[in-house]
Amino acid sequence: MKHFIDDPRSVVTDAIDAEVALSNGKLARLDGFPAIKVVVRTDWDRSKVAVVSGGGAGHEPSHVGFVGDGMLTAAVCGEIFASPSVDAVLAGILTVTGAPGCLLIVKNYTGDRLNFGLAAEKARALGLAVEMVIVGDDVAIEGAPQPRGIAGTLFVHKVAGHLARDGATLAEVKAGAERVARGAVSIGLSMSSCTIPGRAAESRIGPNEVELGLGIHGEPGAELVPLRPVSQLAATMVAYVERALDSRAPQTAPVAFLVNDLGGVPPIELVVATKAILGATSRDVALVFGPGRFMTALDMKGLSLSALPLDAEIERALLSEVGPRAWQPGRRPAAPAPVALPSALRHEEHTPSSDPARRAIVERACEVLVAKQGELDALDAKVGDGDTGTTFATAARAVLADLDRLPFAEASLLSAAIAERLSRVMGGSSGILLAIFFAALGARVGDPPDWIAALKEGVRRMQEYGGAKEGDRTMLDALVPAVAALEAGQGLTSASVAATEGAARTASMTKARAGRSSYVREDALRGVPDPGAAAVAAVFEALASAS
Repeated sequence: MKHFIDDPRSVVTDAIDAEVALSNGKLARLDGFPAIKVVVRTDWDRSKVAVVSGGGAGHEPSHVGFVGDGMLTAAVCGEIFASPSVDAVLAGILTVTGAPGCLLIVKNYTGDRLNFGLAAEKARALGLAVEMVIVGDDVAIEGAPQPRGIAGTLFVHKVAGHLARDGATLAEVKAGAERVARGAVSIGLSMSSCTIPGRAAESRIGPNEVELGLGIHGEPGAELVPLRPVSQLAATMVAYVERALDSRAPQTAPVAFLVNDLGGVPPIELVVATKAILGATSRDVALVFGPGRFMTALDMKGLSLSALPLDAEIERALLSEVGPRAWQPGRRPAAPAPVALPSALRHEEHTPSSDPARRAIVERACEVLVAKQGELDALDAKVGDGDTGTTFATAARAVLADLDRLPFAEASLLSAAIAERLSRVMGGSSGILLAIFFAALGARVGDPPDWIAALKEGVRRMQEYGGAKEGDRTMLDALVPAVAALEAGQGLTSASVAATEGAARTASMTKARAGRSSYVREDALRGVPDPGAAAVAAVFEALASAS
């Protein structure tokens, strides 16, 4: 596994140094690296209750990312997934604790409980007022005697930090933190475990499985379940959370959700999952925190959902502004309210008409593009951004959905209608070029239709506007020879052969002069046919086989 690190042994200290260096002077670390890894606020004057948390590294931005005004006073860090030492915790307590005292917020893991607990006892022996709250928000295993502390701990940090900043006493800060800790519930779900720098990757989760209820250290979850659409996975997570909430608050009580990326989920998937979560719940979700990275597990491709029943006091604490940049303010979800399209943007609607032969051609071409989606995406992943198949299939599905509304009997109107749909739904340059092709074809085809002249005009316009030509490693390398074969009167079978041979020739072209492949190095292009040309060849092959 590849990592952006120098040495696995210094990854934690390197990360802490970077956070401190980029904090605009708001953070500092205690001396004593690497044994003592403690980050503290530089503006702290001990006049209020200190709030200290921490644990093993690998959960960034937790915990250093939440040190600052309105949240943590100090974070005590261990090595990757390892509890910090007693001396490190004690050093943090002694540095930030004044007469008002200190609250330790500890996730429910044995090492953290013992090391933070012993440090608290030593601090009390030195005359300091120190209290500890243990968070066990994981509800993956029903009836677990010691549920784990996971991302719901962030709710506790936020409320305790707010109360401390407002001048609450140690007893009041502890009471508020305990109330949130009792109410918070969380469940995690992941498609992969995590990879610890310097160790071999673990692969206990199968390609068609996801793990439900796994911990933030990569430890096994409650069960492996089949990989399903995100709406179904979200419903499973929500069901766990809502069952746990039922014992903590009335079903009518508003709640806050925190949607947390465990480290490896692309942003677009994370927001899609959030939409699915909100759609699956029956609760009144008054606030949503995220989706984003709050408490990760290195590179784990998974997410967790945390929920907390709300009242006016907790809601005010959660919404108060804070200094740490890692905290994402809560937002109130609302149903989308689309804004009407400008009146000038109208798509011309054509009166449907019938021509079975033309309909069969259009339908067959679209069906083959849908069928080839995965194959074309795989080709494009080697030389581009991996979406050629998806782009062509999206356009094909849009045309298939509108078959009963197309004017098949009028060649020029049919071409114009297809061009309009391609420009509307088909992204990227290929979509615009094909829309230009069909628009030019429709303008030239005439009545009675001269398809050969129209195809030539479509190709000419594609070359004129796109700036590419045959030999530039684009779809033209299949389209131009196919049209030439038709112009020579050789028929669809010969056109299909010409298109296939043209697409095959692109595999030996190590320099693309158009499209994303023009930015790809020669060795990556060698031996891989252009995906656009392959799509054109597939269409001609399908039409020839059906003729």
